[in-house]
Amino acid sequence: MKAVILAGGKGTRLKPYTTVFPKPLMPIGDNPILEIVIHQLKSHGFNEIIMAVGHLAELIMVFFNDGSKYGIKIKYTREEKPLGTAGPLALMKEELKETFLMMNGDVLTTLNYSDLVDYHKRTEAIATIALKKRTVKIDFGVPEVDEANNIIGYTEKPDVEYLVSMGIYAFDPRVLEYIEPSKYLDFPDLIKKLISNGETVKGYVYDGYWLDIGRPDDYERANREIDEIYNELVSY
Repeated sequence: MKAVILAGGKGTRLKPYTTVFPKPLMPIGDNPILEIVIHQLKSHGFNEIIMAVGHLAELIMVFFNDGSKYGIKIKYTREEKPLGTAGPLALMKEELKETFLMMNGDVLTTLNYSDLVDYHKRTEAIATIALKKRTVKIDFGVPEVDEANNIIGYTEKPDVEYLVSMGIYAFDPRVLEYIEPSKYLDFPDLIKKLISNGETVKGYVYDGYWLDIGRPDDYERANREIDEIYNELVSY
């Protein structure tokens, strides 16, 4: 199986560290986040990774090289200009002939990647998005009004639950037909395009551990919890 890792972002939310250091190499405990992800993918049966690199690409390429030290093949595609979160897939069209995984390079999770791919294949969807429930605290009183602006309810500082994208996706290779070469395309716009063309897009709800370490709060939490969660993250 092949996995595509998006590792070209500038990591603006983690500045100033990411000004001179690529976000996927930010350490979680003793290891860069992307190194943890590579070990996870290898343990779940993936044998090849294609990294889409851009910002500070040389540092990432020198660190991981061809992947031989991890027992997995690593290739690179480099953006000459920003292509968004979905646009880089057009650079890999000749490499992606079968179902593949795509994910951000800054995700820390215990998700079983091969289970996600198996679910995607069973549903025969063109795309499957890994989803996680996230609770958002609203720090204000929230009134409920009717059409005449009468207050008919009031909740003080409620917690609101949303399903959010985990930044991990499974794709049928047909998805590449919807991505124009050298054109900027973000993932939400790709999904909207698929839906508007009648394609089936599925969600895979996961209730386990997940952090987006591109967010400062999640990055700090990951470093606090890495010792207790590490064995669940990586089994090799």
